[in-house]
Amino acid sequence: MNSKSTKTYLSYIIFGVVLAALPLLVSTGIIKTSWVGIIGGTIIYAIAGLGLNLLLGYSGLISLGTAGFMGLGAYISAYISGDLGLPWELGMLLAIVIPLAFGILIGLASLRMEGLYLGIVTLCVSEILRKTFDELEPITGGFSGKKADFPTLFGVIELDQNTTYILLVVVLVLLMILTYNLANGQLGRALHAMRGSQVAAQAMGVSLLKYRLIAFALATAYASLAGALYVHFIRFVYPSTWTLSVSLVIMALVVIGGLRSIFGTFIGAVIVYALPDLLLKNIPVIGDINGLSYIFSGVLIILVVLFYPGGVVNLFSSIGNKFKKNDSSAATLATAADAAGETPVAAATTEGTEASNE
Repeated sequence: MNSKSTKTYLSYIIFGVVLAALPLLVSTGIIKTSWVGIIGGTIIYAIAGLGLNLLLGYSGLISLGTAGFMGLGAYISAYISGDLGLPWELGMLLAIVIPLAFGILIGLASLRMEGLYLGIVTLCVSEILRKTFDELEPITGGFSGKKADFPTLFGVIELDQNTTYILLVVVLVLLMILTYNLANGQLGRALHAMRGSQVAAQAMGVSLLKYRLIAFALATAYASLAGALYVHFIRFVYPSTWTLSVSLVIMALVVIGGLRSIFGTFIGAVIVYALPDLLLKNIPVIGDINGLSYIFSGVLIILVVLFYPGGVVNLFSSIGNKFKKNDSSAATLATAADAAGETPVAAATTEGTEASNE
């Protein structure tokens, strides 16, 4: 493990510790109780976004079926741990493995289609799953919805909302580390080659079949895990929850936050999912507008594509680089002033006068 990886892992862990402190802030009355639910939902969306970022950002493949796989994972976990009374861990495992098979099938189909056509196919799969949720009443509860409980770890540790939120933070940090390793390993290089040129990737020995299957499998696994965590955190789910709008929101947060950026995915989730509830809805008059969050997301996507194609995460990098450049310029002026026996202001004035005379 090199120093760069160690530093990155440490940054993820510190980030997780900061997020995990949110319930403590709620207990002290610094922030509202509703923040736990909102940020918890943000974490769930960020988990699904990490999977889509691997698919869309690194391999260049599109999917509009994220919502369907989230719903499938949610219903499987709720049914196994609730109706069947089996351990929560087994329900979570099956909630990932079963949707994974669908992801592999879509990966096989993706070999014969590209771009918009692939997106339409994934959308069709999502809609088929959503209609199945409506009709498969013995398992999903149909239109009445499905209840679930907070997780019970190892059959003995019963969690509440705050401890389930901490569980979400732990899962997010682990997936951030996993995604970093995948993106910076052989898989990441192969996906990057596919995104650049499939012909060139094949010429370099990259198996399109193998890596397309892996990309779709990972995206499906992340989405189904997010759905399973959702049902045990919110404790209720409707078939109407998993519509196209959810898939579009997750795609929006990936684009706004930053393609191929792990921290950017979470930043995008905060902007798209949390910010409307924490800020926009509290603004007089504006907060009463229905669908404001969709308008907000649409405007942000346009602005990001126009001015920051790499995502909002590059905005923070640009600001940081600007400050570094200013600090470097100030240090250069100070060094020049010391050498000439002048004050930094005098050195800057002299430099500016010489430049204007040229």
